[in-house]
Amino acid sequence: MKFSNGYWLVQDGYTILRPKDIDAVEERDGALAVYAPTAPITTRGDTLNRPLISMTYTAPLEDVIGVRVEHHRGRRDPGPHFAVHHDATQPKISVPIRDSGQPATITSGRLTAAISTDGPWHVDFTGEGRHLTSSMDRSVGVVSHTDGAKYVYEQLTMGVAENIFGLGERFGAFIKNGQVVDVWNEDGGTASEQAYKNVPFYVSDAGYGVFVDHPEKVSFEIGSEVVSRTQFSVPGDHLQYYIIYGATPKEILTRYTELTGRPAAVPAWSYGTWLSTSFTTEYDEGTVMSFIDGMIDRDLPLSVFHFDCFWMRGFHWSDFIWHPETFPDPQGMLDRIKAKGLKVCVWINPYIAQRSYLFDEGMERGYFVTEPDGSVWQWDMWQAGMALVDFTNPEATAWYTSKLQALLDMGVDAFKTDFGERIPTDVVWHDGSDPQRMHNYYTYLFNQCVFELLEKERGQGEAVLFGRSATVGSQQFPVHWGGDCESTFVAMAESLRGGLSLSMGGFGYWSHDIGGFEGVPDAAVFKRWVAFGFMSSHSRFHGSNSYRVPWVFDDEAVEVTRLFSNLKMSLMPYLGRLGAEAAGQGIPVMRPMLLEFPHDRTARSLGTQYMLGDNLLVAPVFSATTAEFYVPQGTWTSVLTGEKFTGPLWVTRDYGFDDMPILARPGAVIPVGSDHTRPDYDWAHGVTLRAYELADGDSVTVAIPSNDPAYEAAQFQVERIGDVVRAQRTAGTGPWALEVAGGGVSEKTHNDNVSVSLNQ
Repeated sequence: MKFSNGYWLVQDGYTILRPKDIDAVEERDGALAVYAPTAPITTRGDTLNRPLISMTYTAPLEDVIGVRVEHHRGRRDPGPHFAVHHDATQPKISVPIRDSGQPATITSGRLTAAISTDGPWHVDFTGEGRHLTSSMDRSVGVVSHTDGAKYVYEQLTMGVAENIFGLGERFGAFIKNGQVVDVWNEDGGTASEQAYKNVPFYVSDAGYGVFVDHPEKVSFEIGSEVVSRTQFSVPGDHLQYYIIYGATPKEILTRYTELTGRPAAVPAWSYGTWLSTSFTTEYDEGTVMSFIDGMIDRDLPLSVFHFDCFWMRGFHWSDFIWHPETFPDPQGMLDRIKAKGLKVCVWINPYIAQRSYLFDEGMERGYFVTEPDGSVWQWDMWQAGMALVDFTNPEATAWYTSKLQALLDMGVDAFKTDFGERIPTDVVWHDGSDPQRMHNYYTYLFNQCVFELLEKERGQGEAVLFGRSATVGSQQFPVHWGGDCESTFVAMAESLRGGLSLSMGGFGYWSHDIGGFEGVPDAAVFKRWVAFGFMSSHSRFHGSNSYRVPWVFDDEAVEVTRLFSNLKMSLMPYLGRLGAEAAGQGIPVMRPMLLEFPHDRTARSLGTQYMLGDNLLVAPVFSATTAEFYVPQGTWTSVLTGEKFTGPLWVTRDYGFDDMPILARPGAVIPVGSDHTRPDYDWAHGVTLRAYELADGDSVTVAIPSNDPAYEAAQFQVERIGDVVRAQRTAGTGPWALEVAGGGVSEKTHNDNVSVSLNQ
C-alpha cells in the first residue's frame, strides 16, 4: 500500500507521524524499549500534545531480533495469532549513558540491532559485524486517513544489486524487486498476481530474512514505492516483525522454520505417483478401475488413487457420502483398490452445502460461521447455499473430523484439502476472532485439524494431505500443490515459479497438476510436464474436464511416464534423505538455485530451473524441442545420458521427450535404489552409489535413512585417491555397489569396502 506521492509529498487524505527524537532507552524484562517522540524535544513544553512511538526490540531465538512498533497500545486484540516459538535466549543489551552519542544495542547470537540515540532516527542491523539493512529517517510511519483508517509501516533499506525472494506462492517473476504484493489469500489461479498461499516472509540475498507477524493483510512494496527500500504495512496501531540472520539462505530458512514450525515427515508411499479422476469428468468404479489397471498393465508405477469432488453428489458438497449411483459399493471398491497395493485419497473442503444432510445439524449446533445478526453465513459459490465450518469452535472441529473418521475407517488414507481462500470478512467467529485476521488464518485451522486427525489415526510420519491454501505455519501440514493452472508451457513455468517462491517460506514439499488443470494439453506439453512432475517432490496427474492418464495422449507419453517415474522411484534413497532434511532443518526438497549457489549472481536469480536437493540440477523443458538452462561452475553430468557440461555457461539445445537436463553436481555421490516400481521399498538394500566427478582427495558421506522400522538405515564414506574411488560402509548391512560415472562399476557385494578404478 502506497502512502507517499513521490519522494517529498504524502497522498491526499493521509497524515504520517515519524520518530524524530529519542526520549528514553530502557532495558525492560530482557527487551530493549525505545521511546521516540514525533518531533524534537528541546523544552518541557514540547512534550505536550506530542504523539510518541514506542519501539520494543526482543530476541525470541538466537540470530533473530523482533521489532514492535506501537502507537496506541490499548486497542483490543481478539486474535488469531501465528504460533511463534520463543526459547530462553538472553540477548545482550547495552543502554548508553544519556547524551553520550553512543547507540543502544541488542544482540541475539550473531545479529545486532544498533539504535542511534543522537540525531535522526536510524537503526542498523548487522550480522557478524556485516551490514544487513537499516531503518532510516522516514522509514517508520504511523499513518492516519481522513476516513478514520490507521496503518503502521516500516521501510528497510536495500543495497545495490540486493534481491528479495519469497512472500509465499507467487506466480510472477521469481525476484520480487519492483513488485507490489498484498498478502491476502485468493482463489485466482496461477495466471494472476493473486495467490492461494500467502506468507509475509521474505529472504534477501544480502543475508537476512524478514517475517511480518500479522495474519491480516500485509502490503509489501518491494522497491516499488521507495526504490531503495522494502516497505511493509499493516492496518491498525502496531506492527510486529522479525529480522532473521543467516550466513546462507539455508540458515535463514532453518531459523525461520524454528520460529514458525517445520514440515512434518511424510510417508514413503506419498512420493509415488498419484492418479486422479480429474474434476468434472465422468467416472464411476469401472472408469476408476480401468485407469488403475491401465497403469498396472503398462508397467507404470502407481501409489495413490485420488477421487476428486464428484465422488460426492452434486449440490451435496460436503456430506462425505459416496455418490450412491456412481459408487453403489464404496467399501467394496476401496477394498478392491487397496488389494492392488494402492492408497486412496479423497477430495474435501470446509463448506457444507444447504442440501447436505449435515447442514441442519451444523446450523442447529452453531458450528457454522455467522453473520453479525446470528444468521448462518451462506453463498452459492461452487455449491448452492454453502455454509462455512467454524474451526475456532472446538466442538465444530470435533464434529467435522468425526465425519472424516468414517472415511478413514473405510480405508481412505489421505485427503485433498481444497479451498480455504475465499473466507468472508463480514462475519462473526465463535471465539471472537478478528474477521480480517481470520481471512488468511482460516486455512491453518482447516488443514491443521485434518492433518492432526491423520496423525492420530495413521501415526506420525504416515499423515499426508494435498492442500491448496496456506499461510504462516502451514508448512507443518504437507503436501501442498500449486493450484489451477492452464495446460500450456507458459502455465508450466508459472507453476514452477510459484513452487520455488513458496519453498522460500519453508515449505518442504510441493506438487502441481501434471499436464495442467484448465483445458486439454497437447501431447508435447503433457510429456514435458510429465518429466517435470516426476522430478518434483510429489507427483500427481490431475485435470479439470479431461483425463490425465498417459495413453489418452499418445504411445510415447506412456514411455515417457514410465521412464521418469522409474527414475524417481530409483532415486528414493536420495529423496528420502531430502525429506528428512525438510522435516529436521526446514530446507525444501525442491530448492531454488539461490539456496545452493548464493554467491553465483546468475544462478540465484533463476526461476526456470532448480536443484532437487543439493546434488541434482533440474531444468524443465518449456517447449516441444528446445531447452535453455544455466550450468554453474564445474563439470556436471547428465544422469540420463552421461553427457558432461562444464560451467559456468548457458546451454541452448534440443532434447527429445525421453530426455531433459537432470545434471549431477560435480563431487556428488547419488544413491540409486534397487527398485524402480514403487517408492516404499528398502532403500538401502541393493543400493548403488553413483559417484560424479570426484576430485582427488574428495571425501563424501552418503546417508540413507530407513523408511520403515523393518528396514535398516545405511551410511557410506566415499573418497577418491588418485585414480581409484573407494567406498566404505560405516552402518547397515546387505548388498550394495559402487559406480563411477564415466568409469567402472563394482559387482553387488556384502563387503564393507569397495574400490573402483576410474580407468576400469
